[in-house]
Parts: sequence; structure tokens; C-alpha cells
Amino acid sequence: MNLGIFAAFGYGILVLIGGIIGYIQVKSQVSLISGIISGLLIIIAAYCQLQGITWGLALAGVVTGFIVTFFAIRLAKTRKFMPAGLMVIFGVLALVIILNQIVSSQ
Repeated sequence: MNLGIFAAFGYGILVLIGGIIGYIQVKSQVSLISGIISGLLIIIAAYCQLQGITWGLALAGVVTGFIVTFFAIRLAKTRKFMPAGLMVIFGVLALVIILNQIVSSQ
């Protein structure tokens, strides 16, 4: 398993757990639904890449990019580090690793 797949799995799990925590803390159904959908999409994309399906990391990169953009906008509006700042930092890190893996595999 390469580092890009590992980063995608890790960020997918973080997004999934973050959606559940958002629901538990503030009863946000939007956090729960979006966290589950986007987290599972990233995890499934990483699993597809692990199985040799070449578009897996590309899908993980696109979904991660959307999540990073969303949380960057939220961070700029609220100026609260949690959870937006944390999601941006880990998302950018995961995205850099994923994109590096995509570029190096071509």
C-alpha cells in the first residue's frame, strides 16, 4: 500500500468520524450526512486504488479538494480553528500526498 492510499484512507476516516462528532455535539444532521457520504467516498476511492482501479486516487483527490475548499471558506468566515482549521490542515496534507502519488505514478 502506497502513501497516497494511506493518506486517503486516513482522511476519509477523519471526515467520517468528524461528521459523526458534529452530529453528536450540535445535532447537525447536515454534518452527519455530508461526513458519512464524503468520508465513505474517499474510503471507497482509496480501496478502489488499492484493488488496482486507476481512478481511485483521482476521485479521492477531487472529494478531498471539495472538503478542503468548504472548510477553508468556513474558517475564513468563522475564524474558529475547530473544526475548520484542523480539517483544512489535514486535508491539504492528504491532498498533497494524493496528488504527489498521482503524478509519480504516471
